[in-house]
Amino acid sequence: MGIFDWKHWVVILIVVVLVFGTKRLKNLGSDVGEAIKGFKKAMNTEEDEKKDAPAAPAQPLNQPHTIDAQAQKVEEPARKD
Repeated sequence: MGIFDWKHWVVILIVVVLVFGTKRLKNLGSDVGEAIKGFKKAMNTEEDEKKDAPAAPAQPLNQPHTIDAQAQKVEEPARKD
């Protein structure tokens, strides 16, 4: 007999039903179901968009590249001490 005994869970369930009522629990269950369905739908549409989008040619990470720039000397203004 521990805290996870089935008798304890039955008592907890009865208390929850008495406090919230069956109608509110039913609405809560349907809201959670709708949220899960919406999440799954959003995930599926995101995967479909990735499949439809053309893949950009990727450069290998180990390929060397150069930066085209010109170095310029910056003269600092003379200090007045």
